[in-house]
Amino acid sequence: MIPLARPVLGAEEEAAVLEVLRSGQLSLGPRVPEFERRFAARLGVAHASAVSSGTTGLHLALRAAGVRDGDEVVTSPFSFVASANVIAYERARPVFADIDPRTLNLDPEAAAAAVTPRTTALLPVHIFGYPADLPAFERMGLPIVEDACEALGAVHADGAAVGGRGHPAVFGFYANKQLTTGEGGMLTTGDAAVKERVDSERNQGRASNMDWLDHDRLGFNYRLSDVACAIGIAQLQRLDGMLAGRARVAAAYREALAGIEGLQLPCEDSGSDRRGWFVFVVQLPRGRDRDGTIVALREHGVQSKPYLPAIHLMSFYRETFGHREGEFPVCEDVAARSIALPFFPEMTESQVQQVSDALRAVLESSP
Repeated sequence: MIPLARPVLGAEEEAAVLEVLRSGQLSLGPRVPEFERRFAARLGVAHASAVSSGTTGLHLALRAAGVRDGDEVVTSPFSFVASANVIAYERARPVFADIDPRTLNLDPEAAAAAVTPRTTALLPVHIFGYPADLPAFERMGLPIVEDACEALGAVHADGAAVGGRGHPAVFGFYANKQLTTGEGGMLTTGDAAVKERVDSERNQGRASNMDWLDHDRLGFNYRLSDVACAIGIAQLQRLDGMLAGRARVAAAYREALAGIEGLQLPCEDSGSDRRGWFVFVVQLPRGRDRDGTIVALREHGVQSKPYLPAIHLMSFYRETFGHREGEFPVCEDVAARSIALPFFPEMTESQVQQVSDALRAVLESSP
């Protein structure tokens, strides 16, 4: 079975973990600030804060943006559910707007139409690593929190790294991401006050001087361990190679899947925008049985997955916010036809060909 994802880990990560274990300081140690400094330098941003997941980073970023009970945050319905859940954590309302059919990112015009006097922030998602149109969102004049959890390595047309424009932006380090710490995430920001607040709230609201008994605000246990940060430091050192490997696999897929009638591949980079490859998601020809295709691919030794379901049609969002089919037609069409194919930096050309041959055979054999 060709797996959906596989992290790149080696002797460097193992040695880094052993060094932390032998030090006896597994948390709140020197690896956390070191990882933060290196990550911020990589993106060209002033500050970074390591957190326990991309989800927790988004939660803290929204709190820093001033989102509170009763507010509205405009975001995309085509994303991993965490980007909407974090809005609900603060008893605010996720207000969805439809997506661009080419990039699959939040459509700026649709987002602008969804803004009301209760809108406190915008939460665009750099879906599948393709840069969202941040200049368009910036012109709206509202606080922005970027979900960059899938977009490490992506670059905007103006040359700024995704996550490096100064807005609170959050990256995820789950095992299938461009860089992994197993679980974990990083919040980047250009604002020292946001950094100070996030660092306190991730650690139970402890004061900046780290006095154990002085918790001067509501906080959470959203810390990332020194063990995880040690892995992250080692991963940063090999990041260029891993990003290049992902780009190589994506190019091989484009060639191998060319010519399949009705199959829609990920959009090419436009202008100077550059994708940071995270997954390789295709949209099946209209009328095909997506779930049946996934089963058939598995019978050919290929793992695949629906990627991603429309958030507003999930049970919780239907029942809590009254969403229904037909609200966001572009998102719903894309979600109904999209599947993720196996994709990881060390994937071989023969594996890409096997996956592509299997998908072609399945599509040719089904009505």
